[in-house]
Amino acid sequence: MFNRVKNALYNVVGGLDTYPAIKDGEYSDRPPLKFRYTRPIFLQLTSDDEVQVSADHVIRPIIVPRDITKLPWNSGYAEAINAGKSVRNEDQGATTRGVLYTLAAISTKTEVQEPVEIKISPPEPTIVTENGTEITTETELNSITDISDPDNSSNLTNANVPEDPKFTTPPSTPEPLRKTVLDHTIPWIYFALFDGHAGSGVAVAASNTLHKIVQEKLQEVADLLILPQLQLNLIAKGSHERSSQPSGFMGFTSDRDVTVDSLITGALESAFWEMDRLIAIDKRHYTMTGGCTALVAVFMFGKLYVANAGDSRAVICRSSKTIPMSNDFTPETERNRIRKLGHLRPELLGSEFTHLEFARRPAKKDLGEKILYRDAYMSGWSYKSIAMEDLKFPLIYGEGKRSRVLATIGVTRGFGDHDLKALNTDIDIKPFLSPEPEVKIFNLLEEELTDADVLVMGTDGLWDVTTNEKAAEVVQKSLDHFPANDAQRYKYRYTSAAQDLVMHARGKLRERNWRTADNKLATIDDISVFVIPLRPYKEEYLQWDKSMH
Repeated sequence: MFNRVKNALYNVVGGLDTYPAIKDGEYSDRPPLKFRYTRPIFLQLTSDDEVQVSADHVIRPIIVPRDITKLPWNSGYAEAINAGKSVRNEDQGATTRGVLYTLAAISTKTEVQEPVEIKISPPEPTIVTENGTEITTETELNSITDISDPDNSSNLTNANVPEDPKFTTPPSTPEPLRKTVLDHTIPWIYFALFDGHAGSGVAVAASNTLHKIVQEKLQEVADLLILPQLQLNLIAKGSHERSSQPSGFMGFTSDRDVTVDSLITGALESAFWEMDRLIAIDKRHYTMTGGCTALVAVFMFGKLYVANAGDSRAVICRSSKTIPMSNDFTPETERNRIRKLGHLRPELLGSEFTHLEFARRPAKKDLGEKILYRDAYMSGWSYKSIAMEDLKFPLIYGEGKRSRVLATIGVTRGFGDHDLKALNTDIDIKPFLSPEPEVKIFNLLEEELTDADVLVMGTDGLWDVTTNEKAAEVVQKSLDHFPANDAQRYKYRYTSAAQDLVMHARGKLRERNWRTADNKLATIDDISVFVIPLRPYKEEYLQWDKSMH
């Protein structure tokens, strides 16, 4: 009996993080983990005991970073575990400062002569980081500096997993095109939330990997990102070099509107698909449970790019004004996309489900009767005589937050779930789930920003009980408690705002139920929240842009 209790405790606290696992006193043949479970690095929960304490389902403690300087601009973060729906907190968060290295092939001569190809091998540059570390190799330049782990010590956690060589990306300028070489680095800042379901494995994998893939995709187009700015600067100085370039130079064609925004959007979109593909491959070799939604914010070139695949949400709060930066993707909001796929690929539904939608679900007594329905290609309603095949389960079962794809899962976009089957069937659900993100852009340079203007990113545990407007109200009220003349307290204002948002959504335990301050049912889900100030980034970007000129 004692051994069973000991082994059960081992499996909860440490068994999921090691291989082989012990179950009922015996070793299992479960494949190893690729990434050990932990909480976000910037929380600095360094021991299993600390992680376990953060997972108390009865107290549901609100966890904030010990050192707020681990987040850019003293941004706020807070989290709380669910009320018992899963053993662990299945949310994950990540933040990173990245740098792209470019070799822009532009001639600075105003008189264009017959070009002479001179192949120049770029020298091994040296860049001094904020902590004084010298980066001297091209591989290091193309790597990401994790702001929460400047010494890169977190990589020791997965030292037994070889680094994928595809993350080492060489400069993207073709060698023959280099005439005059101008060295530039492009900074970018990354925040992400991943809301796991049916296990934490995929969320942990995404938090450890997606920023590397985004780096790779941005690096591939790094020269194109900086090229338009450099060309405009040269034209302002009297150079006509831009007009002398061939129409297909650096991948541009005359009949395509290729912009910096479209390149960054494309990098994020392709990174999401690549992440999902990598998870599918890794699941063949590692234990990687469940799936997760993904919400990513990238600050770059004075703009905010938000990529969302799932039902987490990002909202800009400016006093009482809110600007949605994402849409929630759920079975309810994606009925049309999913039903159209079922219409085009009926074999995906087996003999259990129908893509048709009825005003009410038909029963046997309705056979031969007419009921209002609509097909996947219809926005309106029509009548249909009910046949036996119409008695199948609807592809989207239920309504609102209770709606489910194939009566099984309540999310429609994100990563993972490659081996998920519809309940009590052998029907794959994955074809209906997509890693495709929606990307929205907000130009911070066009706005007069204050210290109270923030981006709120939260998993659905926050938004299930909090409207955008209520979030803005909570944030503003929290920020007002920190006067600007008190520098020591002022720097904690965003952490306090994140904490207050989590407190609002979690509520307090009253008579065995978690209730909000106005005595409504609070969320019992995991809650993770970022509160990111926008003004410090704008100032940081303007300083960088000034150095470019």
